[in-house]
Amino acid sequence: MPQRMVVIGADAAGMSAASQARRLRGPEDLEIVAFERGRFTSYSACGIPYWISGLVADHQELIVRDPETFRRDHHIDVRIRHGVTRIDLDNREVVATSFNDGGREVRESFDTLVYATGAVPAHPPWADTATLGVFGVQTLDDGAALRDWLDQDDPPRRAVVVGGGYIGVEMAEALIRRGLAVTLVERSQQPMSTVDPDMGALVRAALVGLGIDVRTGTSVTGVHERDGRVSEVLTDDGALPADVVVLGLGVRPNTALAEQAGLPLGVTGGVRTDLQMRVVGKPDVWAAGDCVETFHRISGQPVHVPLGTHANKQGRVAGINIGGSYATFPGVIGTAVTKVCDLEVARTGLLEREATQAGYACVAVSVESNSRAGYFPDAAPMTIKLIAEQHTGQLLGAQIVGKSEAAKRIDVLSVAVWNRMSVAEMTALDLGYAPPYSPVWDPVLVAARRANDAVANTP
Repeated sequence: MPQRMVVIGADAAGMSAASQARRLRGPEDLEIVAFERGRFTSYSACGIPYWISGLVADHQELIVRDPETFRRDHHIDVRIRHGVTRIDLDNREVVATSFNDGGREVRESFDTLVYATGAVPAHPPWADTATLGVFGVQTLDDGAALRDWLDQDDPPRRAVVVGGGYIGVEMAEALIRRGLAVTLVERSQQPMSTVDPDMGALVRAALVGLGIDVRTGTSVTGVHERDGRVSEVLTDDGALPADVVVLGLGVRPNTALAEQAGLPLGVTGGVRTDLQMRVVGKPDVWAAGDCVETFHRISGQPVHVPLGTHANKQGRVAGINIGGSYATFPGVIGTAVTKVCDLEVARTGLLEREATQAGYACVAVSVESNSRAGYFPDAAPMTIKLIAEQHTGQLLGAQIVGKSEAAKRIDVLSVAVWNRMSVAEMTALDLGYAPPYSPVWDPVLVAARRANDAVANTP
């Protein structure tokens, strides 16, 4: 009789685990059931802002594999619009509600359980409202609801985006592209707290240049409505008119079910797993994706870094182990990129404050250089910031803000951070050169030389 694997959450992590387990174990040996409370499986949540803006014409383009493909080609029983309400570890059973059948209760036993519920948007108390026109943007279903609101016959004209992180700035750009007047409200002194404030100031300047009204150092306290629809956003600096409000306040691990079932949570709120993505103390329960806590390779600290890249890798590791082979997840360094119109923003490793909090004595340098040879058409400036440990010169982190092929240079720097290279070693990196792609001294090398000088001059 085949064993049964039940997956809670059928997006990146969950379906990576299911697919990898299926490659290693056939349906005669392992039955796989996957529950998904939404309507879609295996889609790119990162692409939602580009669908909202119109750069992506159809949401179907964001879907990698639909439920029918999983059922037909991979023998995975995907059940969409099924919300799991309880995990019974003693009886090895999950309880779900079928939204397709009027709330019918469904029970499925398991031998192996994969918890891949993702993350939920940070939701301040003032956003717990029945007022129409206030949206989080975490899932494709969320994106569809926002798109419908924007496409109505009398479309909104004024938008307020609350939060200046990745989702916030991407959604602000999407709404500007759709012709709305956009105000971005951020509690910190600069947007993009995933980079240091001096680099965030460059992002702010670019947003203002797009015509976005950027209000930093400002907190939202509530919303006003008119006829059940949002009409104003209330802040500690006054009221802002709004026909639509988008929450970009970040996310937290979706662990309510895990906590109820007694799965261990870490200091970040994510599910604790071992290196194989097995839940600590629960031999037949695995977890992966935005719901888990992982560790930072440079700080050594537990972190919650919700990115699709990590979710897919963690799901794959879990699936390999469930399938009977062996794999481990080696941690993260927080590499991420985003784009605001023609401005590119990237980071990897630790910020200055994170390096200090981790106990490092560090130096930080910033340089400005061109993306291409200065005489080549469309050469554009970029700013690179490096953070290195004093005396050893180990690269601890890097950030880039610039135009025209700036962001993907972070990949060179992420490899250096991952492998604990020193900035002295980096000065001799054999990087590719041709005028259309780089100056003779690539910006990465220029920054490494400057950082190496700073380390050498440290008392």
